[in-house]
Amino acid sequence: MALAFLVEEHYRLDGMPLDVVRQLDAWGHHVDVVRPGSSLIELSDLIRAGSHDAWVLKTVSGGPGLSMLDAAAALGLTTINDARAIRSVRDKAVAAVIARAHGLPMPVTWFAAVPELLASIPADAYPLVVKPAGGSSGRAVHLVSTSEDLVRLGGELAGEGPLLAQVYVPNSGKDIKVYAISGEFHATVRRSPLHPGHAVRETRVPLSSAVAALMHRIGEAFGLDLFGVDVIEGPDGPMVVDINDFPSFRCVPDGVARVARAVLDLAAGGRGVGTGAAVAASLAAVPSVAARTSLRSRAVVTPTRAGTNATVDAAPPAYVG
Repeated sequence: MALAFLVEEHYRLDGMPLDVVRQLDAWGHHVDVVRPGSSLIELSDLIRAGSHDAWVLKTVSGGPGLSMLDAAAALGLTTINDARAIRSVRDKAVAAVIARAHGLPMPVTWFAAVPELLASIPADAYPLVVKPAGGSSGRAVHLVSTSEDLVRLGGELAGEGPLLAQVYVPNSGKDIKVYAISGEFHATVRRSPLHPGHAVRETRVPLSSAVAALMHRIGEAFGLDLFGVDVIEGPDGPMVVDINDFPSFRCVPDGVARVARAVLDLAAGGRGVGTGAAVAASLAAVPSVAARTSLRSRAVVTPTRAGTNATVDAAPPAYVG
């Protein structure tokens, strides 16, 4: 099978996804690594050249790789995850609307284009969690107790783009991170970015039936196959605070092999272009092309066959799962 991984510069030395690339290569599959953040891409060549059974994206929020994945999806090619589903979770405002529309437990959320607009939130809604609508990896997430605290944060928030404010749900200071690998779920516990003083060792934990049912609902609502969800246990049960595509899969046993097998299964099944009825109904349809037009580009594709890819070979020797 031939696969293309879109890997942005932030992840160019990370074990995830590069150890997955190595695993697929070891199993005899051909994997190309595309670097959208450091390559000049001639789009006509991108459309004409070679062919891949599926395209996989590992990107930062707002990174350029999503445009290339959208290009593949627009040609009817298989993408893992669905390109539309990725966009639906990368913009946290969109994710909040979809979650609430599908009855998923998520805190009441406000959207503000600039920090000054948050001052209109009623005083009885505090404390609030304020974060960028396009944030990732816990960046610029703040617990705000009063409107005065919000004013003091104004300078920090000014360069973060559109913002979300959510009602803070009391919890133990621990986040449950649940990883989904094609319907298989693995739960871990870790320290909340809102409570950095809590000493929490990231480790695997049992998955409750309530959280497992919630994960099924999230996968169906967003049309995602490989994803992670941050959950807190609030007074009224589990609450969703973040959803992300293709996460780190830390602490998942045999995580690299599990993800690699899932990529192959999804590619073989043609999953990724409209993976669920809910996402197809929620998001705009992407035009398809009958022929599997090639997307391999001489300018941007770097072969990963043994000994030929310096960047992949420079990655950490093992992904610690």
